[in-house]
This record gives sequence, C-alpha cells and structure tokens, in this order.
Amino acid sequence: MILTAHQPCYIPWLGFFQKLASADLFIYLDEVQYQVNDWNNRNRIKTHQGAMWLTVPILRKNHLNKKIKDVEINASEPWGKKHWKSIQNAYSKAPFFYRYSEFFADTYDKKWYSLVDLNRYMLGWFLETLKIQVEVRPASNYQFVGRKGDLVLDICKQLHAEKFIFGALGRDYADLEVFKREGIETVFQDYAHPIYSQLHGEFTPNLSVIDLIFNCGDESKDILLSGNTTPWELVK
Repeated sequence: MILTAHQPCYIPWLGFFQKLASADLFIYLDEVQYQVNDWNNRNRIKTHQGAMWLTVPILRKNHLNKKIKDVEINASEPWGKKHWKSIQNAYSKAPFFYRYSEFFADTYDKKWYSLVDLNRYMLGWFLETLKIQVEVRPASNYQFVGRKGDLVLDICKQLHAEKFIFGALGRDYADLEVFKREGIETVFQDYAHPIYSQLHGEFTPNLSVIDLIFNCGDESKDILLSGNTTPWELVK
C-alpha cells in the first residue's frame, strides 16, 4: 500500500494533488499543531494586479497551542463573501468559471466554524472534480505518536504501508535508514510546475488549484500531472 500524508490546506496548490494522485491512502494530519503563516488557512489566486492572498480568519485565543482539528474560524467576519467576491473578480472571464462557480458560491455562503471541516469539505470536491481516486482518512481517527519523521514512521507501521511519499522538505527530517530497516520504501516528491493558459498576463506559478480548474476545466488533472513522473513511476 502506498501512503502519503499532509496537513489540511485551504484551496491547495497543484503539487498537493499530484502527491495525492500517486497514493492509495492519504492521511489528513489534523492532529498536528497549527502553524502560523502556513497553508492551513490561506492560499493565493491570480488577479489583474498579480497574486493575491485569500486568508480564512481564525479565532486567536490560544491558537498557537491548538491542534489543527481544534482551530476555529472567526465566523463573525464576512470572510466568505470577501473570498467569493475576489474569486469572481479574478476568474469570471475564465473559460470554465461558470461550470464550477455554483460549488464555490454555495460553499462561501455557508457558515463555517471549524477550519478542518472547511478544508476537508473543499478537498472532497477538488478530488472528485479532478477525478483523483485516493482514500482519505483523518489522523484523529488513530493514536499516532511522534513528530516529523517519527510520526510518519509510526503512521506507516500502524497502517502497514509498503511505501511512503514525502514532500520535497521531507529530506530535511526523514531518517531513511530507519525506514529502510522497517521495510518501508521512501519516495520524495520533486514537483515540476506546469505552465498553462492563465488570465491576467505573464504566467504565475504556485497558485491555488482553482486557478488551474477555472482556466483549464477537464484538462486540469492531465496538466497538473504533466512534466512530472507519473504516479505509478513515482513509487517504483
């Protein structure tokens, strides 16, 4: 079984989905500590003025000591309306905007209180729309222990994984000899970002996947995998 894991992300970038497309099982790391200025609650879209951050506001009380699953959205702020307005302004002229706009209009009209619930809900739609078949399970369903490489190793052992796909930064903390001794093959993602048709001038990489979906529609999955080792070759 091929396993990968990552913290919940808000409207993730393309490389996130390429890693998931390479795995059989994705563990949603909702039990790890919330990180400030990370991708848990923010990402970028492209506007006529360049890349723009969309940030979901969270309740700040003790947030630095909370696990991601316990982080609450500041529902008193009209952030959903603001995000949807910004997305409309940025992408209303994109070729596939109106094909997908209903989902976003409905999502941003809802009242959200849990950050992990919002991210998980949107992830389900992205995976379905991109036709990426991977089983998703939250880490909070288990009793995993450890940090960084030790946490990954424990996840692999408990779930009997044969292979684990790290992100590129995994090289900074994974003890490959320990994984090897446990009979677990390790693979590191080195994502080559594709260039595709965008609005608003010169190409900008590393945006939210919504930029790709609104611009490229049904071709989005093939594009985000293009120029990279295929999911099947990645884990060989």
